[in-house]
Amino acid sequence: MHTSINLLRSLLIAIFAGILTLAGSCTTEKGGTKTGEEGLYQYVNPLIGTAEATTKNASSEGTSGHGQTFPAVGEPFAMTSWTPQTRNTEKKCVSPYYYGDSLFTGFRGSHWMSGSCTQDYGSFTLTPMGDSLYTDPMKMGAPFSHEQEETTPAYYRLNVEKYNLTAELTGACRSGIMKFTYNNPGGNYFRVKPNSDEGSGYIEILPEKNEIVGYNPIHRIYQGWGKYAGYNGYFVIRFNKPFEAYGVSEGENIQSGSTSAKGNNSQVGSYVKIACEANEPVIAKAATSFTSIENARENLDKEVGKKSFETVRKETRQKWTDALEKIKVKGGTENQKTIFYTGLYHSMILPRVYTDVDGSYPGFAGDEQVHQAENFTYYEDFSLWDTYRALHPLYTIIAPDKTNDMIRSLLAKAQQGGWLPIFPSWNSYTSEMIGDHAISMIGDAWLKGIDDFNMDTAYHYMRKNAFDQPEDFDTYKDGKGRRALDSYLKYGYIPLEDSVKHAFHQREQVSRTLEYAYDDFVLSEVAKKLGQTEDYNKLRQRAGYYRNVFDTTTDYMRGRHQDGSWITPFHPREKATYITEGTPYQYTWYVPHDLRGLISLMGKEKYISRLDTFFKGRHYWHGNEPSHQTPYLFNYAGQPYRTQAVVRRILNEEYGAGPGGLSGNDDTGQMSAWAVFTMMGFYPVCPGVPEYIIGSPVFDEITIHTGQGDPFVIKTKNNGKDNVYIQSASFNGNEFNQGYIEHEKIIEGGTLQFQMGSSPNTQWADEINSLPYSMSNN
Repeated sequence: MHTSINLLRSLLIAIFAGILTLAGSCTTEKGGTKTGEEGLYQYVNPLIGTAEATTKNASSEGTSGHGQTFPAVGEPFAMTSWTPQTRNTEKKCVSPYYYGDSLFTGFRGSHWMSGSCTQDYGSFTLTPMGDSLYTDPMKMGAPFSHEQEETTPAYYRLNVEKYNLTAELTGACRSGIMKFTYNNPGGNYFRVKPNSDEGSGYIEILPEKNEIVGYNPIHRIYQGWGKYAGYNGYFVIRFNKPFEAYGVSEGENIQSGSTSAKGNNSQVGSYVKIACEANEPVIAKAATSFTSIENARENLDKEVGKKSFETVRKETRQKWTDALEKIKVKGGTENQKTIFYTGLYHSMILPRVYTDVDGSYPGFAGDEQVHQAENFTYYEDFSLWDTYRALHPLYTIIAPDKTNDMIRSLLAKAQQGGWLPIFPSWNSYTSEMIGDHAISMIGDAWLKGIDDFNMDTAYHYMRKNAFDQPEDFDTYKDGKGRRALDSYLKYGYIPLEDSVKHAFHQREQVSRTLEYAYDDFVLSEVAKKLGQTEDYNKLRQRAGYYRNVFDTTTDYMRGRHQDGSWITPFHPREKATYITEGTPYQYTWYVPHDLRGLISLMGKEKYISRLDTFFKGRHYWHGNEPSHQTPYLFNYAGQPYRTQAVVRRILNEEYGAGPGGLSGNDDTGQMSAWAVFTMMGFYPVCPGVPEYIIGSPVFDEITIHTGQGDPFVIKTKNNGKDNVYIQSASFNGNEFNQGYIEHEKIIEGGTLQFQMGSSPNTQWADEINSLPYSMSNN
């Protein structure tokens, strides 16, 4: 989500928080204390995106919003992210942590979809207190200063003056360790609460084991909103010291000595009192599971067991170091490195691991069975409308093994639920957002040679989504199958008369038509490779349906009625109900598979002129995803120098190295993945076509370790803030004069070198055979 605010408020925020731009100074502001870390790890600032935007564009244009990220502690793609908590709810669009908040209310085992406007679920919070017991979060909360906190991907620390203690946190994949060191001796209280906004959690104290266990039932949103999802978020917390006193609470009612409580439309929690000497740490080891308390305990024993806090911190730090070192950069400013490596960190939080250490995971779509992942890891929380664009293509380069497991996870969901999910979250169908981009994600990977899954099964379910409708209405209403597929097939577009009422995003008919046409293109490429000629021909025809919502009298995408007439009045630069989160002007460019076909419809001169005005007139909106490919579209018209200038400007204006360094929701890593690709100098405009469009690399040298061949190295000469234009290029010593780079070249390895300059070279990659793929010309 992207929130509009008053210009004066943005300017005040910028004044007090400081605007950190990509071209800024060589010092990196972390937003808290310095970490003292070394290597690539030192450049990750988990606080980026936790504050309202203070980027150049936010302050100058009067728009701002939170990146909706949070300082997630734990391994890459961890089942549970451990985080300091400043908000006491799982409410939709409320992150557990905001930089502008003033109260620390504990450590949360969170399943927040980083950067999103969704909801947390199945979470719990442990709150340290002093020698007084509170149940009201506002009373137990402790004021804190960012100068008193330290945060890295593997570690968080906060000095809590109210309770005279230091609170520390580290995490693994399913487990975490919390360490509380009080400066004074005495008995101190700890509260544990399932964060069930429905008041349906369960808590139990096991004093003989020094444990607190419980669960938080998971409820759906979007399709099936409020329904029980068929499983819970389970947890086990094990303390290193015995309980001096304990009890449970329901709302404000404290029951001393009681060992269990179950919510019945009221909040439940537990408390324990633990005696300790001054500077003697209280250690709480915690683990989670989506299958049972017993499995949470097994996860704890096998992942953490008797390991020390420092051992787990060191191990997780090493896992992040290994992940970050997939891409090594040289040159650039300190801020640029912080933006790049924090972007890489944010790109590796979701989708999340859902399997226990023994391979168990809850059945998809509420079947209430526990399944077993055989020889793969099951993943969940796929924000596919956002992430098919850049996040998943990034994994095809640096994490193909995880891509395989993520595809196998999507296929397991399809087999258990009967349909390939479109936006699977909370282990449920949702029909949130539009399109059918599991097809894009699976097809893109397979067409790039990532194929350690059953393609016959995959094609069956991909095809089913594209050609079939559920036989009964309740199944469709629950979120299975494409929305408005019958209208799309009947008219060749979705007419305005179809309100698409059985979806969270209703109407948006033109955007749906365009995105279905793209998905049908990807599936046609899969069908072609599989020898499914009849399907290929039908899908290739449908891939051209974008033409049916292109109005040749205005040269914009436009809403259309069943009788073929166009909506009136028509204002292409204003938001419209038939467009998803944007304007017709913004969505006119969404033909990623056939840009040269769009050029033919519009005319090359108008295409270039209107695209140029799109950026100069500030119609481009980087804080949301529909336009993310648009800066690279000049390459399709043989003018890549315009793309080179635009992408550098966007990096400069939309990203920063401080807490306000994201100009819109990160949306589970898509905003960050855009920056990672763009700073490397290329971008996947059309997943499903195994090539990337050339932009303007930021660093002097980028080395990508794909693990599949030799390293792929991008070198630049004479690069800098003003030298954004490619003058010439070579690949492995041979002249390189094309506006794209093939996926195969990256995977096999080699050296791509650019000579940069301050003035455009209008002849580089401008010839017909230098242009990227378009369906109409191939």
